[in-house]
Amino acid sequence: MSEQNLVEDLNKVIDELEEKCSQYPDNIMAHHHLALVYRKAGRIDDAIRKLEECLKLDTQSVEANINLGGIYFEKGNLDKALKYNKAAISVNPELAQAHNNIGLIWQQKGEIAKAIDSYTKATSNDPKMHMAWINLATAHIADGNFDLAIKAAKESLKLEPDFPMGHNNLAVALYYNKNYKEAHVAMTKAKELGYPVEPQFVEAVNQEL
Repeated sequence: MSEQNLVEDLNKVIDELEEKCSQYPDNIMAHHHLALVYRKAGRIDDAIRKLEECLKLDTQSVEANINLGGIYFEKGNLDKALKYNKAAISVNPELAQAHNNIGLIWQQKGEIAKAIDSYTKATSNDPKMHMAWINLATAHIADGNFDLAIKAAKESLKLEPDFPMGHNNLAVALYYNKNYKEAHVAMTKAKELGYPVEPQFVEAVNQEL
């Protein structure tokens, strides 16, 4: 599908959903769906406005809070991203996605210990959330705890054996743990799967063999 056709299709969907929202102003699902389509179409301010309308209709809408948090994270407004993800957790304390999102926010802020705590809550609440395991591995690497980083990376690969970033994270953790041969194997696998492994890291691993 060409980009022009995609834009035309999105505009058609937007027109239909805007009409539905006008007809059913209290239908939170219609407003939320429209917000997601606005976001996909790049109409971020409209998406924010619609998601805020969703929260006016239902102050405990987890989906609206999560999506607002995601938009503000992408915009670089970490404080607002944190606010909306915490709001989602206040409704559902076991919501793994929100805990993972908060981990990303704390990591972006340089608060590694808080990031690890959030990622750990995400993996505890949803052990099958492979991105939370990958993020946990990254945070443990940043914290210098390479044994735990290796464990987290391996957990992610149990769930998604062919996910390139998982192999790269494992390679980095193994390298810093001085397991150079295993690091080379994991690094090679990451490259085979298309991960853009940093040339400096490739050189560093090869020098230790």
